[in-house]
Amino acid sequence: MSKDITDQQEYDLRYSAMEDLPFLVETVSKEEVAKFLPVSSTQDIEAMTKNWIGFSRYKSSLTATYKGEPVGIATLFLMPYRKLIHHALVYFAVSPTYFDQGVAFSLVKNITHLGKTYFHMECLSVETYESSPLIPVLEQGGYREIIRQENFVKEPDGTSLSRVVMEVECGK
Repeated sequence: MSKDITDQQEYDLRYSAMEDLPFLVETVSKEEVAKFLPVSSTQDIEAMTKNWIGFSRYKSSLTATYKGEPVGIATLFLMPYRKLIHHALVYFAVSPTYFDQGVAFSLVKNITHLGKTYFHMECLSVETYESSPLIPVLEQGGYREIIRQENFVKEPDGTSLSRVVMEVECGK
């Protein structure tokens, strides 16, 4: 088991910035990350990451850094519609090098806190796919599975993965 870096002085969380886009593109481009996101091409990654980092202008995105370099990003995808303003989707991207070093849990805990206290969210949802290493981290952070859709994603090798939607209630 790897060490937890989140209690070290060199670890920090800050609001994300547009300058984090290259890290986000690089991380989402890694097969072990992209497998659990709805992207399948370079064009998909470019479009998704530009939209994703765009939420930084609302201070709804957090970047984890270690030794001054980004190692993970968690973002609340805010809903623009009054009827849905109390809900948000959450996306996570953690460098595979740092995933099992406490960064993912730190981001889950802090983005959930941000959603609850600053944005007054009632509910946060995360969509991923079965066997994602994020699932146990989300469960540790209080998220629970609410939807499982079998055979949702077809992999290039012909296998399929189930879609898993998890949520945490933040209160009213």
